[in-house]
Amino acid sequence: MTIAVHATEPVTAVPLVLLHAFPLDSRMWQPVAERLPDEVPVVLVDAPGFGGTTAGAPGLEELAVEVVSAVRALGVEQAVVAGLSMGGYVAMAIADAAPGLLAGIGLLSTKASADPEPARAARLEMVTAIERGEREVALGMLDKLLGETTRETRSAVVEELREQLREAPLAGLVWAQRSMAERPDRIAALAALPDGLPALVLRGAEDVLMAPEDAEAMAEALGVEVVEVAGAGHLTAIEDPDAVATALTDLYRRATA
Repeated sequence: MTIAVHATEPVTAVPLVLLHAFPLDSRMWQPVAERLPDEVPVVLVDAPGFGGTTAGAPGLEELAVEVVSAVRALGVEQAVVAGLSMGGYVAMAIADAAPGLLAGIGLLSTKASADPEPARAARLEMVTAIERGEREVALGMLDKLLGETTRETRSAVVEELREQLREAPLAGLVWAQRSMAERPDRIAALAALPDGLPALVLRGAEDVLMAPEDAEAMAEALGVEVVEVAGAGHLTAIEDPDAVATALTDLYRRATA
């Protein structure tokens, strides 16, 4: 398993580590990163099979360990870790395996529960389709990834996402779907984090993949309120980067105050 870590300059303060969604890579965070204040050192991570990395054996837990090691290799002991969708699963795996790394945690468009059997089976069906040679299976996700408002009014975002889905690396898709299919419930890991740990739970109001109840369960475990982004679906970071950057800036300032 390999990951890619992108830091634009030497990290001398607590970084904000951003973990990407499936089936995209770390480039999805660029619109948000461009809107963050200069005080926030941003570190982007590409999961195995994405961003030119090698996939290897599946496992979100192994990825979490790799991210922790990579952050500490930057010369810092703590980070604010935020992930969207699959990235949120990885952030929660870090909370489970290495809670001491966390100066704060951001969970965007994600959920702490494990997949029910139908969802798990659907993930493995995509793997089977890829193994049959279907190279553009990720394209079928577009309508579920973007909210209705974005699909109807932001054609440039729709077309950019369509191109990224068309280019999604097959090895990464397989690695991610197998890894996510096996993830456990992480509510207990969130509830076990220190009281008062700065946290963010954010969802798009038009998200059809992660229900309000998913966000509420995580928020209750962390002792925070859900931040809801109007007019956005699952990929809040590309649908409304201003709102996401504002929420992450607030999280970072609370974590580093």
